[in-house]
Amino acid sequence: MPADLLELKGMIEAALPGSTAAVIDETGTGDHLRAEVKAPQFEGLTRINQHRLVKAAVRSRFDDGTIHALTIKVIE
Repeated sequence: MPADLLELKGMIEAALPGSTAAVIDETGTGDHLRAEVKAPQFEGLTRINQHRLVKAAVRSRFDDGTIHALTIKVIE
């Protein structure tokens, strides 16, 4: 996994203690990514609120333009 994907994985797992995340480059360009995340924080939340937690974890990479698109898959 390239360093930038490892960084994003780490950002998600740090923001959501106890979570596991995988970050995949869907297009080979490094800016259209998919995150597959399992986290105890998701319990009882709607899908949109689960996605908000993940996006908040990597917000700085959206803000600096590193990420253009992020598809999120929540793993139950």
